[in-house]
Order: sequence, then C-alpha cells, then structure tokens
Amino acid sequence: MSQSDSFIEEVTEEVRRDRLFALMRRYGWIAILAIVLLVGGAAWNEWRKANAERAAQETGDAMIAALQADDPAERARALSALEPESAGARAVATLLEAGEQVEAGEQEAAVAALEEMSERSELPLVYRQLALFKLLGLQADSLSAEERREGYESLIGPGSELRILAEEQLALIDVETGATDDAIERLQEIAQNEEATAGLRRRASQLIVALGGEPETPVRDNDAMAVTNGG
Repeated sequence: MSQSDSFIEEVTEEVRRDRLFALMRRYGWIAILAIVLLVGGAAWNEWRKANAERAAQETGDAMIAALQADDPAERARALSALEPESAGARAVATLLEAGEQVEAGEQEAAVAALEEMSERSELPLVYRQLALFKLLGLQADSLSAEERREGYESLIGPGSELRILAEEQLALIDVETGATDDAIERLQEIAQNEEATAGLRRRASQLIVALGGEPETPVRDNDAMAVTNGG
C-alpha cells in the first residue's frame, strides 16, 4: 500500500470516528435515557411489588386483630372499620364482617352487605359469587325454592369456583321439592367428581343412601363406615 493510500485510509478512519463522536454527542442522551428508564422501571416494579406485599401483610394482620375480640358484634365493627387498599382485601373483610354479623344476630345487616357486594361489577367474579352463595344460605327461609334454585344455578357456569358446592345445594332443593331422582342423579355426579373434596363426596354418598339409592362410586373403608353410621 502506497503512502498516499495509507494516508487516505487514516483520514477516512478519522472522519468516521469524528462522525461517531458527533452522533454520540447529539443522540447519546437517548441511549442514556433508555438505560435510566429501564433500570428505573425495574426498580419501580420491585418497589411496587414490595409495597403491595407489605400492604397485604398489614391488612391480614389487621383482620386477625379484629377477629380477636370476644364479642361478634365488636368483631364486626372492627372489620367494618378496616380500609384495605385492594378490592380483594375489602371483599374478604366484608365476607368476614357478614359472618360476624350473623353470629351477633344482625342478619339484616349481613344480608344488605352481601347483596351490595354481589352486585359490585368491579370485583373479581369469585368474590361476587362467594357473596351470593352466602346470601342464598342466609335467605333460605325467606326465599322460595325456585328463587334459591335460580340463584344457585347462576353459580354453576363453566369456570365457577363454587360450581360443586352449588350443585350440592341444588340437590338439597331437589329433595325439598320432592324431586328425589333428580337429587340422586346430581349427587352421583358430585360423588364421582374428582374436583370435589373428600368431605363433599362423602356427604353426597351419605345423602344418596339416605334417599334410598346406592352410590355408583366405590366408597373407601373409612368412608363406608361414615356412610353406614350416618356420620
């Protein structure tokens, strides 16, 4: 390579370097800002996660403290005074409060709270369904069998967390209205459902026997004794 070619190459390289430094001076702040945002975003997410965990723990501790009172009315008032940040925590507090109100003989207040909660569209579906399930149980004496049936049927849709429990209540309504065959058929499905708890399957088998039927699912020895003894 001649000296002139070497010189031209060095000059070209120098020009490229100068252009690079010029671009860095002009646009380097964008890269720096991107890095700051990336690191800051990660730090913000970690802070938010830690803050949410701390708030959840504080709410849980407050609920436990509220439940330490000896009188159910006092427990209900203590739960009512809580102001959880998340909608889910508020829903849990309301469910607990309703239970304490019932124990304190304040059923009308419990019914009103559960009715309001079951209709709050901003709550996750599972909380609204829990409120409706408890509400239907509290109103067993005031609602007709068909009204209760309609309520429980709304809880057996696909993906419902309370589907099996609602099916059990529908079977009891079948018994109440004299539809024994329908009740046994529904109970057989519960007894064979692997998603049902052992206790629920056992109750279904016991009721099938009490209604004159025979469980289609083999019952384990300890469950068979419980079915035979009715306990």
